[in-house]
Amino acid sequence: MRYPKASWLLCLAGVGLLPFVSAWYRAPVDVDLALVIAVDVSTSMDPDEQDLQRQGYVEAFRSPMVYGAIREGMTGRIAVTYVEWAGAHPRFQNVVVPWTVLESPKDIITFADRLSQAPIYRKSGTSIAEAIDFSLDLLAADNLLASRRVIDISGDGANNQGALVTEARDRAVSRGVTINGLPIMIRQPDQGENLALDAYYRDCVIGGSNAFMIPVRERRQFLTETRLKIVREIADTKVPYAQRQPAGMRPAADCDTSESLWDDPGSDPHLPRRSAGQEL
Repeated sequence: MRYPKASWLLCLAGVGLLPFVSAWYRAPVDVDLALVIAVDVSTSMDPDEQDLQRQGYVEAFRSPMVYGAIREGMTGRIAVTYVEWAGAHPRFQNVVVPWTVLESPKDIITFADRLSQAPIYRKSGTSIAEAIDFSLDLLAADNLLASRRVIDISGDGANNQGALVTEARDRAVSRGVTINGLPIMIRQPDQGENLALDAYYRDCVIGGSNAFMIPVRERRQFLTETRLKIVREIADTKVPYAQRQPAGMRPAADCDTSESLWDDPGSDPHLPRRSAGQEL
């Protein structure tokens, strides 16, 4: 009896393995934007604020304006992931919806529906620095080829755990990543850092090409301002100078809030330290 030559056996084996190889390997997807939406779920935000924050993003992606902005891009698609974050002790970052390519209305609505159905966690501490570094790791995904990479940070307080936020911001910017901000300022005016949170985000958090921040000062703004920010990020439109902090400018806010704040027994870890005579 004659048996097939070894080379034929190898060819047949290769053909049989093709479906498994193709399932294992996926060619990178070209997208106009890779966007990490990183939202604060620290206990400084009450459950109502967290619900409003989540609903703001859900309704933003259900808006025809968002689909229209996506279609205007070179490839007509973006990739988005939604992350919740809190403190560094213990470290908490949770990927609520993993990387999802949005190209059709169905893709976008499915993303919004998955987000609306996911539970919201609450954890202690506020580490914007850890959130940025975690987002950078997500942006290193090798299955995406993005023309632009953006981290979208929303929160109601200053960095009070982990590394300095400016160090994390500068790491991101040095890698060509833009950080935009949505400072949440809907608490009463006498509640400390809320007074200067927009200046803090401007000076200490956002950075990179066309970086901007949009403060939320009233509950009803969660829906309108979140949608506006998402559309601007997708379209990469320039924003008024007042909302941006050019590199090299002397910050008006005190960015040096980190672990040292927890070492001072007389300090409130939820309040940024201010320089004497600081004006905003």
